[in-house]
Amino acid sequence: MIELFVSAFITLFVVIDPPGCAPIYAGLTKGATPGQARAMAIRACLIAAVILLIFAMFGEDLLGALHIELDSFRIAGGLMLFFIAFEMVFEKRTQRREERAEKVAATPEVEDVSVFPMAMPMLAGPGAIAAIMLLMNEAETIEESGVVLGALAAVLLITMIALIAARPLIRLLGDRVEAVITRLLGVLLAALAAQYVIDGLRGAFAV
Repeated sequence: MIELFVSAFITLFVVIDPPGCAPIYAGLTKGATPGQARAMAIRACLIAAVILLIFAMFGEDLLGALHIELDSFRIAGGLMLFFIAFEMVFEKRTQRREERAEKVAATPEVEDVSVFPMAMPMLAGPGAIAAIMLLMNEAETIEESGVVLGALAAVLLITMIALIAARPLIRLLGDRVEAVITRLLGVLLAALAAQYVIDGLRGAFAV
């Protein structure tokens, strides 16, 4: 159970990427009061939790309705996660997030960033959805499913704390440290993504 929790926690932590979301959130909430920024951070994490929980519980049924085999989704999910890892290592993901932030900031009437772009697609994006579905499928018992959901709750709690403390964190860490952390997480995610693809290929071509 401990190994499952650690594996699920690392996977979700890397995909959701709280250290990468914090600086963007700080930029999005520059004009907000501390109370408003805190409320939006909590709301963003709660909305993301609902989205990911829905896919965790009913994602497999959705695949069945679309006649998509799980091994195919495992391969596709692994490739998607690898693409995210590639972007993290070469700083493409941060650049895209900054562009999204600029677009939102350029629209004066958009004040609440908790739903977009924070909850979706930054926190509960395609990679996170694929990861939680794959992890829930690998859980063979109710207890193991609970462990995976517990790991998700822990990651989202850490994310909430990171978002709330985003402004002081950026002043403390600086741009260079944040870039190093993002690259290290990207390398780890690439290895996890490769494992997903390998498992999917084994299942698809098993005799």
